[in-house]
Amino acid sequence: RSRKIQAGLVLPCAVLVATSAPARGGVDDEVRALQQEWEQIKYRKPAAEQEKAYQALATTAAGVRSKYANRAEPEIWYGIIVASYAGAKGGFGALSLAKDAKAALEHALQLDPKALAGSAYTSLGSLYYQVPGWPIGFGDDTKARELLDKALALNPDGIDPNYFLGDYLYRQRDYDGARTALERALQAPSRPDRPLADEGRRAEIKALLAKLPAR
Repeated sequence: RSRKIQAGLVLPCAVLVATSAPARGGVDDEVRALQQEWEQIKYRKPAAEQEKAYQALATTAAGVRSKYANRAEPEIWYGIIVASYAGAKGGFGALSLAKDAKAALEHALQLDPKALAGSAYTSLGSLYYQVPGWPIGFGDDTKARELLDKALALNPDGIDPNYFLGDYLYRQRDYDGARTALERALQAPSRPDRPLADEGRRAEIKALLAKLPAR
């Protein structure tokens, strides 16, 4: 079984990761602004300042989400941001935020499961393996693996789905599988419009690789 935090909800990784959509103006510009602000908070702000920053960004994301109710991309980024807010908040008080993020990501899958290279699958999968299971939360390792596999089917070379699969397998103590996934994540092509996200994610990948037992 994965090593979930039972005494309090902590989601250090459930803060995904969508790829950028082609520039079409309107919704794409507003989604891109959410993405860029999320990256600044996650990879540049001190941990002590992140909770309030994510809270404010979640309010902005809610506005974008309501403005483009028929689009999956704002739903995905709302889910990502609220999951990040839950991770920064921690404790049992974060569980309602995690449920809110879950609902948004599920709605995004109903609207367009292929949006942002399947990022809703990645983000939802990461929630399922990091949130405690019943009776505390909705966590489910089997469901998590199913969702992560769907994400990889849509984006097999992506840095984020491979990273989260590696993290999942690490928590399952499948260290060889984790190493394979993480090394694949490091080989992912760079995203020219997301250098900060790539830099931060690669640092997380290397830190997790360093925790793996030697072969």
